[in-house]
Parts: sequence; C-alpha cells; structure tokens
Amino acid sequence: MIYVIPAIIILVLAAALRKKLPVYELFIDGVGEGMKIITGIFPPLLAVLTAAYMLRASGTLDLFVSLLSPIKNLIPAEVMPLALIRPISGSGALGLLSEILNTHGADGEIGRLASVIMGSTETTFYCLCIYFAKTRVKHNLKAVPFAVVGDIVGILTAAILIKLVNI
Repeated sequence: MIYVIPAIIILVLAAALRKKLPVYELFIDGVGEGMKIITGIFPPLLAVLTAAYMLRASGTLDLFVSLLSPIKNLIPAEVMPLALIRPISGSGALGLLSEILNTHGADGEIGRLASVIMGSTETTFYCLCIYFAKTRVKHNLKAVPFAVVGDIVGILTAAILIKLVNI
C-alpha cells in the first residue's frame, strides 16, 4: 500500500517520456499555476482564519454562547462553541472537538454530539471564501444564507438524533 503513490508517479513519468513530453518543464509550469492559485486564495483564507481566532480570543464566541442559552436543552453549552466556530474554521473546530473529547470523553452525549456535528457540518465560510475567490462569482451573497441554513439544519439534526439515541 505504501508503494501506490510512487508507482503512480513512475507511471506518469514513464507515459510522459514515452510521448516525448518535456517532463521537467511541464512540472515547473504546473508549479507556477499552483502558485497563482495560492496567491489568489491566500488573502481571503487569511482573513477567515484571523476572524475565527479573534472570535475565540476576544470572548465574542462566549457571548454568542450565552445569547443562545435558551436552546441549551437541545445543545449543551459545552458543544455550542463548536457549533458556532465550525462554519468558520475547520482547524479551530478540530481544536474545540479535541478539548471536548478530552474533557467529556467520546462515549458520552456531549462527545458524541460534538463528533456528529463535526461530521455533519461544513466549514461554510472557509469554503465559500476559497471558492468565490478563485471563481470570481458575482452574486456570492446569495449562497451564504442557504449555506448557513444547511449548517443550522445539520447541527439541530445532530442534536435531535443524539437525544433520541440516548433515550
């Protein structure tokens, strides 16, 4: 299994050499194209990751959790920061998931709910930021409400299903 990637590389190189293609020049051109893509998506990516870190570090995330306390019967307060940060930052959400699992364990209601939320939601704003930066979509704000509704449905469905399983 560990030889699959090297085998693919060797096959591609062999096919390119058989067709007498300039392998090195094509590789360098591909790297150049990759760098153009990176320079196009890096600024919005940096903005989203910075915003996610600032939300958490400034206490704004805790404020949102306290404002959403009326639904704490459905979603425990320990999981609420994860539900709020997941649409913004996958790495931030992964850090929160790790903290939740270390504190509450993976087999309890809180650990299972956090795990299902991680698996049933997407890093919405991260993905929209990357895709729209590259594709130059003109009406990108039309996608945001639908994506947010999808995340909310994923989070609420996860909470309801975990409650039903624990009954």
